[in-house]
Amino acid sequence: MTANMNTQVDPIYVTDQLIADDIDAYLIKHQHKTMLRFITCGSVDDGKSTMIGRLLYDSKMIFEDQLATLERDSKASGTQGQDIDFALLVDGLAAEREQGITIDVAYRFFATDKRKFIVADTPGHEQYTRNMVTGASTADLAVILIDARQGVLTQTRRHSYLVKLLGIKNVVLAVNKMDLVGYSQERFYEIVKDYSHFAKQIGMTNFLPIPISGLKGENMITRSTEMPWYTGQTLMEHLETAPVNDARMLDVPFRMPVQWVNRPNLDFRGFAGQIGAGIIKPGDAIRVLPSGKTTTVKSIVTYDGDLDQAIAGQSVTLTFADEVDCSRGDVIVKADEPCEVADQFEATLVWMDEHEMLPGRPYLLKIGTQTVTATVTEPKYEVNINTLEHLASRTLGLNAIGVCNLSIDRAIPFEAYAVNPDLGGFILIDRMTNATVAAGMIHFALRRSQNIHWQAVDVDRDAHAALKTQKPAVVWFTGLSGSGKSTIANLVEKKLHALGKHTFLLDGDNVRHGLNRDLGFTDADRVENIRRVGEVAKLMTDAGLIVLTAFISPFRSERRMVRDLMAGGEFIEVYVDTPLAVAESRDVKGLYKKARAGQLKNFTGIDSPYEAPEAAEIVVNTTDLAAEAAADRIVEALLAR
Repeated sequence: MTANMNTQVDPIYVTDQLIADDIDAYLIKHQHKTMLRFITCGSVDDGKSTMIGRLLYDSKMIFEDQLATLERDSKASGTQGQDIDFALLVDGLAAEREQGITIDVAYRFFATDKRKFIVADTPGHEQYTRNMVTGASTADLAVILIDARQGVLTQTRRHSYLVKLLGIKNVVLAVNKMDLVGYSQERFYEIVKDYSHFAKQIGMTNFLPIPISGLKGENMITRSTEMPWYTGQTLMEHLETAPVNDARMLDVPFRMPVQWVNRPNLDFRGFAGQIGAGIIKPGDAIRVLPSGKTTTVKSIVTYDGDLDQAIAGQSVTLTFADEVDCSRGDVIVKADEPCEVADQFEATLVWMDEHEMLPGRPYLLKIGTQTVTATVTEPKYEVNINTLEHLASRTLGLNAIGVCNLSIDRAIPFEAYAVNPDLGGFILIDRMTNATVAAGMIHFALRRSQNIHWQAVDVDRDAHAALKTQKPAVVWFTGLSGSGKSTIANLVEKKLHALGKHTFLLDGDNVRHGLNRDLGFTDADRVENIRRVGEVAKLMTDAGLIVLTAFISPFRSERRMVRDLMAGGEFIEVYVDTPLAVAESRDVKGLYKKARAGQLKNFTGIDSPYEAPEAAEIVVNTTDLAAEAAADRIVEALLAR
């Protein structure tokens, strides 16, 4: 059978093949474009969303159905009458459209013939500054918008300070809404001069000012005929040509935080993660931090096969020539180019929570691929965003920026944020709510963290406990003032003493006469009060004692902090459960009466909260149980451990 040379080619097949070829060619071309990540920021109503919407519209990145929806939504909830409201392309939340503001960070992808872009539209309202920090953390360039009518505002300064703090070096000052000031050259240069003065104060040495109208499209894609006096680049021209240093992390020492240990079978053990900096090859000598163990790289494994080398940005699995202990959170580095390891740092904090920072309270600190427990000292200073003065402050409130010292529960590998954002940037998380409360940037390790080391001792806590023939413990009595904590704790100690047990009672009032006499009753002071008592109790258990404490200790977070200090099973929480009305009726010290009269501030149960335990080991209700009976019940539970 011979082929029919006269057979006609199906025209539909030809068309489909041409389309497929075009798509392949487009994808290949698209794959090799550079990617620029940038943010828009500034004060509320400066026109950030409108500017991005205009870029998408003029870049032909809107499909017909999207355009139809945009036109319909513009008439229903837009701010431009019957004209298109470009802001609606990125203001996706219903609340944003109703209020005409941006609340969340909106990410949009678009591309031109020259480059791909991911833009983050960040909110301008002060209460959403934390969202701006989120968007800026991965940006290569920042477009800071200013309303030509308003000029430089407080939020403009705050966002500019954060841009500088986060290490974004490519900054565009887009003076927007020039159409509303008659495209005035004088007004433009007045704003640039004002901003230049502030930029110099914060160390921003270079920025590009561009006069634009996001709504009208002036100087967005093409040069404006309304502003012939401006001869510089349009916004899009600058975005397409701004340097993107994809190799910026290749010329620095190798760093790879371990994300997980890859152990599919008994014959393979690798360490997976994304390379944060540098280059690695098989045979390279490496060091695992914080342990300091050394070995060499045996192979670089990927899904597509082993590699001869891997570079920053690639996700790989490394295998080692030797059996070296390595786990999630460790950092693999070149053996002769290690980063620092420390447990105390100076850092800048951007506070992002409505509840103020409480110095001494333990927070979770997430840095790289590991999570540790950290406490923050009282701020060294808070930055006044308008004057850049360093203000004395005992805490940080929402959107405040301050410099503090941090102490964490174990040494971790790190680098200064200015050197390596992946190993120098972190977030703080509230341990009880799991809410992110702060973003931080490490400056340097505190010198004392390198000079102070644990001293080995021959007589350890087990030896102390054996000598006393008892198990150490902390019996933590908590409850409202007047609940009977001190009374019951005193009875428990008497009964244990009579049984020959070695005990010590730390009472809240007694401790404030000495160790904590410098502390008041603010939330911050209460946190520090419990932190100190917890450390003392820990030392006493190391001596083999049974420690009883009687403190209101109103916050679950601090009680958990003390629990975490102790060995497993050594912290016994006793909740003296007494209703407020009953505790107040006892009021032998007259404290409730003073609090009700406004003469005693920050009194627990009245104008300061009490967070009852959720899973206390022992609960005694003093309305149903006499103090003597409650003490017997507690002693019985202790002896049964």
